[in-house]
Amino acid sequence: MYTILLIGIGGFIGAVLRYSLSGWVQNSFVNFPLGTLVVNIVGSFFLGLVMYLSEYQGLFSEETRIFLTIGLLGAFTTLSTFSYESFRLLESSKLMQLTMNIVATVLFSIFAVYLGKVSALNLAAYLRWIK
Repeated sequence: MYTILLIGIGGFIGAVLRYSLSGWVQNSFVNFPLGTLVVNIVGSFFLGLVMYLSEYQGLFSEETRIFLTIGLLGAFTTLSTFSYESFRLLESSKLMQLTMNIVATVLFSIFAVYLGKVSALNLAAYLRWIK
């Protein structure tokens, strides 16, 4: 029951953060789902960071990792929204924007996971250095 509560609290926070960040970014862009793209990239970065800090450094307890990854980041990232918005671009015959959205989301999100890993490894090295 405790784990479910952690995931639920994290999910609440992640959903509110997603709404806030994607709305703030999207406010200036009407024809392209940039808010969703930014949320997916930021979420991918932090997922990579948390997972690699957990894996290589044991920095987070199991409960904290679950709270951050399944709860907060699971609700923060928006694959279902990405899919819907991509389909809407397809329906509107905006094939160039559809292609840009799919390619940018996939490539930048994977790259963001890599940057999260590199950041985690550098942070781990720094933490070892200052001890």
